[in-house]
Parts: sequence; C-alpha cells; structure tokens
Amino acid sequence: MQASGCQSPKNGKQEASHDAISSSLEQLMGRQLSPLDLLPHADLREKLVELVLFGGPAGLDAEITAQFQHLRMAIEDKAVDGVRVVVFGGGTGLSNLIGGDSRSATWARKPFVGLKELFPHTCAIVCVTDDGGSTGELQKDLPLIALGDLRHVMLSSIQSGRLQALYGLIPAQIMEVASALSSLFNYRFRQRPDSATSLVTQAGVDLGCLPAPMREALAGFIDLLFVDPRLKPTLSRPQCLGNLILAAAIYAEIPPAITNEQIVADHDLLLAPLSHGLGALATLLGAAEQAVLPCTSTQAQLSVLYSNGVQVTGEYKSGHAQRGYPVERVFVEFCERPQVGPDVLDAVSRADILVMAPGSLYSSLIPIFQVPGLARAVRDNRRALKILVSNLWVQAGETDRSMGDAERKFHVSDLLRAYERNIPGGTRGLFDQVLCLSLKDVPASVLQNYAVEGKVPIYLDRAKVRAQGFIPIECGIFSRTALVEHGFIQHGPVHLAKVIQTLWAVFDQSRTSLPGSEQNLAGDDAPVDEPAWHARNSRKRAVRPASRYRQIEERLRGLSIGDFGCRPAQDLTDTIRRMVRDILWRHPDIPLAHLDYLAGVVCVEQELWLRSQRWDSIFSFYDPEDGLIKIRQDQLEQEQTFEVAFLVALGQSLLGNYACHKEMNPLQIDNVLLGKVYHLYLLPPELRNCWFSDQQLHRYLELSRMRPVGDDPIHFTRLINGDEGFTPPGMLMGLNYAWYLDNRFASHVEYKMAVMKIAPASLIPEQVKMLGRRQGLVRFFREVVFRK
Repeated sequence: MQASGCQSPKNGKQEASHDAISSSLEQLMGRQLSPLDLLPHADLREKLVELVLFGGPAGLDAEITAQFQHLRMAIEDKAVDGVRVVVFGGGTGLSNLIGGDSRSATWARKPFVGLKELFPHTCAIVCVTDDGGSTGELQKDLPLIALGDLRHVMLSSIQSGRLQALYGLIPAQIMEVASALSSLFNYRFRQRPDSATSLVTQAGVDLGCLPAPMREALAGFIDLLFVDPRLKPTLSRPQCLGNLILAAAIYAEIPPAITNEQIVADHDLLLAPLSHGLGALATLLGAAEQAVLPCTSTQAQLSVLYSNGVQVTGEYKSGHAQRGYPVERVFVEFCERPQVGPDVLDAVSRADILVMAPGSLYSSLIPIFQVPGLARAVRDNRRALKILVSNLWVQAGETDRSMGDAERKFHVSDLLRAYERNIPGGTRGLFDQVLCLSLKDVPASVLQNYAVEGKVPIYLDRAKVRAQGFIPIECGIFSRTALVEHGFIQHGPVHLAKVIQTLWAVFDQSRTSLPGSEQNLAGDDAPVDEPAWHARNSRKRAVRPASRYRQIEERLRGLSIGDFGCRPAQDLTDTIRRMVRDILWRHPDIPLAHLDYLAGVVCVEQELWLRSQRWDSIFSFYDPEDGLIKIRQDQLEQEQTFEVAFLVALGQSLLGNYACHKEMNPLQIDNVLLGKVYHLYLLPPELRNCWFSDQQLHRYLELSRMRPVGDDPIHFTRLINGDEGFTPPGMLMGLNYAWYLDNRFASHVEYKMAVMKIAPASLIPEQVKMLGRRQGLVRFFREVVFRK
C-alpha cells in the first residue's frame, strides 16, 4: 500500500519562499543592532515563532516594520503541501493537534484547523492501550485493540479539501457533513437500541445530509452491528456509536465464517482487515487513507509501577489514581508477540517531520515506543525534523509528583527523564526540539484560578533541558478560543500548526546554512541497544480482555450467590453477580485463581449480622467454615462501598482455613493489666487450604508483627499494649489487598503506609524497622499475592 504523502519536487513557489526568508533574515541581521533583538527570547526559532504568532514589535520605523512583515509572510507562504508529517500520541492531545478536539461539543463549529490544514499529508500513529469507557466495554466482546482514540483522531483528521474533491460539496455542505459526523461518532447510549434506524434517530442525526456514498456505507456499518453475530453482543453494553462504526468497518473485511474465537487463536486473521477497514473508513469520511494508524495490531495493557513498590494494571486506573507516589516505571504487557503494520514503519521512514503529541505522560507516547521496532524506526529516520510537544499542566496520578523530589511539582526536565527511563534506548534520536508553554502569555488571573483548583503548569527549566541535550522552544501554544469560551488552557491547534510550520521553515532553511539555529544538542550517532532493553523488561503475556471476561462469567456461574432474607432472591442474586463481575473486570490484577477458596457471596440482613466489630468497621468477612464471603445488607446500597467490602473479604479468603485456633489473653504483672497477648495457632500444612505456601504464610505473619513461639511452627503471638487497637492477620490481609488495588479503599492502611513518604532518620531505629516492614509488605503483595 502506497503511503498517503508522496514525495513532491520543489516547485517555483518553494524556491521563492526559501529565497525570501533568506533575504529577509540577511537584511534584519545585517544591521549593527539587529531588529531581531527586539523580539523576545535568545534563540532564533523562538524569535520567529513569536513573529509569526503575534507579529513584529510595535513602534518601529516603516522600513524595519516592512521587513518584519515580509519575513512573516515568507514563512507563512512557504509551501508545505508536500511535506509528510507523522504525529505520535493518543487521546485529546493528539486529536487536538491534528484537527481540534473532535469530542468537544463545539468542535463542529471549526472542524478544519490544526496540522491537517497546513500539512495535508499528516498521519497519526495512535496508542492503543486505553481500557476505559466504551473502549473497555467493546473489549469484553471483541478481540480488538482499543478503538476510542482511533475514532477520536479519525474524526479530527477529516479535511475540507478532500470532502470537496471526493463528493463535490460546497463549503456550507462540508460544514453540515462535519456537524453530522460529530453527532454520529460521539453519540453514546446505555440501553440496547431496537434497530439501526432507531439508533440513528436517537443520535439525532439526519443521514440524508451526507453524500450518498458516505450515507450508504455508514448505514451499512450500523446495520452490520445488528446482523453480524460477532458484533451483536456489543449493543447490549454502554457504547459510543463511533467506536462501533470502526469495529463494523473492520469486521466488514473479515469473512463471516471466521469467529471471534478463531481470531483470538490466530491474530494474523485480523491484520489485513484492521488496516483495510480503518483505511477505507478514513477515506470515506474525507481523511487521508492512512491518516490514522494504530501503533500495533496487538491487544495490550498498561502496567504501572509506583515508587512505593505497588504495581497495578490498567490505563484508566492509572489516570484516575491518587497514589501520592511518583510513577517509577511503566510497562506494556502484550497479549501476544506485538506486530507493527508495514504501513506504520513506512510512514515513519518517509516522514519529513516527526511530532510527539502532548498527552498523558505514561499512557500516550511511552506505550507507543515500547512496541518493538517503533523507536528504532524513528531513530533510523535521520532526515526529519523531530519535535516533542510538552504537556501544559500537571496531570493527577501521573505528573503530580517528581521522581527527583516527591514534594515538588513537575518540570519539563522531569518529563524528559520519565521518557528516558521508560522508552527502549531512551530519548536519543527520538526528538531534538521541545515545545513548551510560555507562561508570560497566560493571564495571571487564570493561573491563580487553576492554583485554587490544585492545578499548576509544568514549568520549563531551560538550563536543565538544554543540559539533557534538547532545544527548548518556549512559545504561546495555548488556545485563546478555549480560554475565552470555556475558561481553560489547552493546546491550540491553530497556534501549534503555525509553530510547527515555522520550525519547519527554519529547519529546511538551515540545510543551506542558517546562523543561530543549531538543530541537535545531543546528537543521535551513539548506538542504542533496544533489544537489550526489551530483554531486560520483558513481561508475561497479558490475557485478552474478552477471554478474561468470559472466564469471569464462568467463575461466577460456579459460585453460590444469595441472601439471608434481604429481598427477592433472584433480584439480589443478579445485583451481586453484576457487581462482583464488574469489580473483577475493573481490577485485572486479581488472578481469577484467587476465587479458588470461595464458595460464594451472600448478603446478610443487619438484624442477623453477628460478627463482632470491636476491632474494625468492616462489614464483610470470609467464613472459612463454609467458604462464603458474607456482606452486611446495607453495603449493597452504594457500589463503591460494596466494592471495598468484597475486596477486603476476598483478600481474607486467600488465607483459607489457615487458623486452627485464636485467642486473646490478658497480660498482667503484679496485678497490673499491661495489655493483651493474641495467640494464633495454625492448621498443619497438610490440612491447610490457602493461597500461600507454608514459607510464604510464615513470612506474611512476620510482616504482620506476629512472632513465632520458640521452635513451634504453628504457634504465633502478638503483644498489644494497654487499650491499643489491633488488626488481626486476616483483617490486615483483606485491608492490604483492597489498598494495593486502589489505595482509596483502605484509609487505615494508607495512613500506615504514609511512613514510606518520610526519609528515615538514623537516629530513630524503630522508624527504619517500620519502613522496612511496610516495604516488605508491599513487596509481598506484589510478588506473592498478585504474582508480579
């Protein structure tokens, strides 16, 4: 398949603009005190960006003003219609850069902005590890990569020129088509629609306003959702119609006789349909055939390791986490050997400009470049201008802590260090210039309002960035329209496109020697050992989401789910089954083998709840006598409350029937009550049924501050001072289990784990011991409980 952006020879216009830029610069720089010195910044690129975005300085004489205007026009008129641009990223940052945020309700007012308008041969290479929202729902049924960001970027990539050339539309019709596509592709539903017609009607879209070929093809894709047995199950879940249309376009290329199970067994069956389906849909909508390419055709999930040792899976979870610790490493776990389409590698190798779009730090660019071969492909292209667009704001859960200092906020150099740690071979050769927000252009009142909300910008530490080998380009790259209309700061597609156009003009000009514009501080000639990185960081293969979902449902069918007279049995059974299924789906770190010690889940009325709450306020427990998780009735009233109760009890169940006998005895000396002694007697290993080996169980008990009594391998004790509280090993297991999966679920454990945020003092040995126990407990849960 031919790449969308073919090589075009330099024409007269290009040569003329090239000469005009050189001539204007020579005149301005030839003076003893160059008028360019009147522009802010020291770097020539930054000066020219300032000129293009905001014009020349005021109050100059007519000759110099004319020279500035001439230079600005020469840069803006430089022909770039044959320049091939490849942009890497995911989500809103990528979409916004290419053509505006197509998920915004106001996008259809100005749908033809951004890179695609200045550089019509723009191709997006999109991250596919998203697992939230409609994308996650879709993956319960289909063995497809995440489609949400692909949909988002595809809609942003439609071009007015292509719609006019393809369908003969006039400007008013083109705007009408963009508005209809926006409504159609962004429509979401929660209830299963009755028919394709009713679905389109609910979306509020009149397909009649679309060109006949587009209308007929889209109607065909929507019809396919209702007739193809492989796709029909997706309609029963909350969905985004645009994602379903992408899925239908892909499945239209797969012979009907091939089942989803066969696709799971043979991934090669999906390669051609994925490429052809997305390409055909992009062309149909008025985008370039290869405007949107997935970074890999292989399903994958994101695994995040925090500096406190906790490692959890899921892009959605990481983006909504409140761990309070820096992210140390990020890993992509592929469901099988990752494959990269030849069209992706070809687009990278032929690109004139390579842009790393802004987005979630750990879940946008890093997963793309952990796909084997992609980072190497970028490095091998030594002709291209390579730009990283820095994020504007600190993002909760990702960039709200710095690895260098957990108490200060993020800087651009921190961003670069995160990429260096997590991309195979580091950042060398991936980009040379870093676009950063110029805070001088942001109104102080806006910064104050953001600070009140706990949001702060990512600051440019220019000297450190240059020391890292990159050229910082500070400029006003935020959208004034978004600020005025919505009151927030985001990258402006118009401004970003102009900045990249300006940097391309300088880059292209520099190839015939332009003073004051070094292109690369780091160089990219040093060897990069990507295979060694992949060998060191190889991960176990992830389970395909659809396979895991089926396994969850099979497991739940084998559990006894009911009540002790709470409400009609079937109603309660369906509610508990749904809630447990959703919990297991949301937490892919839970091995389904954790259910091996579970016979069922039951709800108990408050009047029948007999468990002592002396030591805690947890209204659930695992009963080793019958293997049931028992949850008090009122815990079902809110889903998060039920989730905490279930996870605590599920964690307890891993201990199984480990305890033979427990007792609490008073500790008295000279008739003075000093405290209590908790005694725990274990069942012999041969009678025990639990997740842990005998050695692992002993290790856990020691981490729980239980002490073995002499050489007796089954007797452990714990001394409790005075009236102090006490968390028995079973409850501690459950609380730590819930906390590890989501630290919001166990504030008691979060409080205890906070000691890891404090640098231990050598003067206080007990603090050092406490820190060691906490770290050991986290490591135990990561390696033994969750098998990371």
